[in-house]
Parts: sequence; C-alpha cells; structure tokens
Amino acid sequence: MRRLNLIFNKALIFSFLMGMNVANVSAADANVSLATAVNQAVQADGIKFSYRSFGNKNGVPIVFLQHFIGTMDYWDPAVVDGLAKSHQVIVFNNTGMGHSTGKVADSIEQMTKDAYSFISALGYQQVDLIGFSMGGFIAQELAAAHPEKIRKVVLVGTSYKGGGDHLMKVLDEAFSKNLPDPRLDLFFTQSAKSQQAAKEFIGRVNVRKDRDPEISKEDMNSHAKALITWANTPDPEFKLLKSIGQPVLVVEGSNDTMLDTANSIEMYKHLPDAQLVLYPDSGHGSLFQYNSDFVNKVASFLN
Repeated sequence: MRRLNLIFNKALIFSFLMGMNVANVSAADANVSLATAVNQAVQADGIKFSYRSFGNKNGVPIVFLQHFIGTMDYWDPAVVDGLAKSHQVIVFNNTGMGHSTGKVADSIEQMTKDAYSFISALGYQQVDLIGFSMGGFIAQELAAAHPEKIRKVVLVGTSYKGGGDHLMKVLDEAFSKNLPDPRLDLFFTQSAKSQQAAKEFIGRVNVRKDRDPEISKEDMNSHAKALITWANTPDPEFKLLKSIGQPVLVVEGSNDTMLDTANSIEMYKHLPDAQLVLYPDSGHGSLFQYNSDFVNKVASFLN
C-alpha cells in the first residue's frame, strides 16, 4: 500500500509540474494576438526586419511568407491566432516592406535570400513555413536551398515555377474594377457564401490600429516584376519541386483565378512528399474562407 501511495504521490507531483508547464506555455501569450502583438525588430545583413512573434513556445516555430504587396497586417488573425494556440507564430515584413528597412527586392531570388537572413537571425535551429501566393514561391526556393533549416512546408494558393503566365492580366482586371477592396474579387468566388466569408475576412484583417505603412507605387512595381518574372520562368521538368524533400501540404481553392487550381494539383504530383487539400466554392484565399478547418489541418500536418 505504501508503495502504491508513493507511486500515486509521484504521479500527482508529475501531473502538477506538467500542468504548470502547460499553463505557463499557453498563458504566456494568452492575451496576445496578431492585432495586439508588439512590433519587434531584428538586424540581419544590414537590414532591420520588423516582425511579430507570439504563441505556444513548444515545438518548431512557423514563419509566414506573405503575398504580393502584403504586409504583416494582411494576414488573417483567425489563421495566425488559431495556429498560435499550438505553435510559435512569426509574421514579418521582408526587406523594404512595412517598417523593415532597405529597398524592396524585384526578384524572388533576392526575396528568398532576405527571408533566409531574417530566419537565421532569429536563431532557431529549424522552422516550418507557410507560404501564401507569392510567399509560396519564396517558400519553395527556401525549402530547396536550405533543407537543414526548413522542416515542413505549407504552400497555399500558389504555383510552381513558370505556372503563372496569365497573372498580370488577372491583377489588372481586378484592380480596374474599383472595388472597395480587390481581395473581394481576387481571393473569393462570387457565390453568396464566399462573398460573406470575404466580408468577414476584411473585417478581421482591419482590426489592428497601429498598422504597417502600405506599399508605395514604386515598390509595388518591384513586387510585380518579381512575381511575374518567377511565374513566367520555365521549369518544364519541375526541377525545383522535385528538389524539395521535406513534407509539403498543398492547399488550394476550387476556383483560384489568380494562380490556377490546376497548378496546385500539378505541384502535388511532382513534389516527392506531398499532401493536397482542395476547398469547395473558394478562390485564391481559401485559407481565409475556411480558416478554422485550415488551422486544424495545418496543425495536424505540422505535428
């Protein structure tokens, strides 16, 4: 009986200590969200990168790589905050974007080098990546070039190299419609359900008050050059995709008019270790429309 009591007491102590650990991890950032996280900065290769980092300190951190002309404030809090419950999340502005210093790069190659400098400066042994749209281009290049640093990759609403020859036309059409927000048209379908999700998404991303500066016209042109050049650089044998050995989760909407849904299926076929998620009645921003399910699937994949 004494031995049983001893075992029981040890179990209680262990449970108590584990409970303290879990409580400390989860409570540390319990009141922090994308809308309230403080802006931080780290110096790397002469650039001061602005970023926000919060969430569960256990496990491998997630670095988010943003879309064309987007800053940290263009991420959906429902996605970032959702993943922060189980992971450390890191959003940042690449060179010249938001409060980051330096000149905005006009090539995906340079953006990739800059992103790697930022990630290295954080000091983590490994990170996971979520690359959305143009951020997915950078994520592919990073994963291929630095397999020792990049553990797993989530590619959302993006394309393989050379798979976006119609991209400029789509962007021109969307911006010429004078919508209150081009993302209503670019990221979502025209169904009532998808448009309702679009309005809810716009509401969430506009909650933060001290927002990053918007991109200038000159820097937008640099982004466009990088985007269009990479998307039109042929890679007929899919060498880049085939060189990515890490596990990859490919996520896409059923009707992505910016970067064709078919491109994501093609990526899934040529990546050595990939899973594919296709969401119904959704466009380029399927992760925002199905944010809760996306968070669950990504957390499961990364864990």
